[in-house]
Amino acid sequence: MLAFSPTQFRRVVFASAAYDFVVTAPFATPWTFAIAFGHLGGVNQALGGQSLPVFEPMQMLFALLMGSIVLVWSVLRLRGPTQQYGRYDAAARLLFSLWMAWAWAQTGEPVLLLFLLPELSWAVAQLWPVRRDPQPALSSMA
Repeated sequence: MLAFSPTQFRRVVFASAAYDFVVTAPFATPWTFAIAFGHLGGVNQALGGQSLPVFEPMQMLFALLMGSIVLVWSVLRLRGPTQQYGRYDAAARLLFSLWMAWAWAQTGEPVLLLFLLPELSWAVAQLWPVRRDPQPALSSMA
């Protein structure tokens, strides 16, 4: 079976973190969230969905909390893209994907698929096998 080298896997973890940073940054402040959510509503309608509901302050709070924690998690992985972080990120992405799929099943809103498909793809990539580094040879035995 094909496997990533440790270096390749670190690049995948770094790339997934960069993706998260870019996609999630607009969800970290009330001002950027309002703009991003308006655009998401337009995209959803262009894809055949309905206009998205107006967020009340309590709903927005949870979106902002999610955006904030994902940004921090992204920076952690950008600064240290380890295999361990990649595996944890894969687990988080599977959970996010589960809830996005649930919401899509409930609403049928097509914009959800624009988030669900990349989430699943990053999860698969970060669950992919990684080759072990070869053990360094002992130089001599005294």
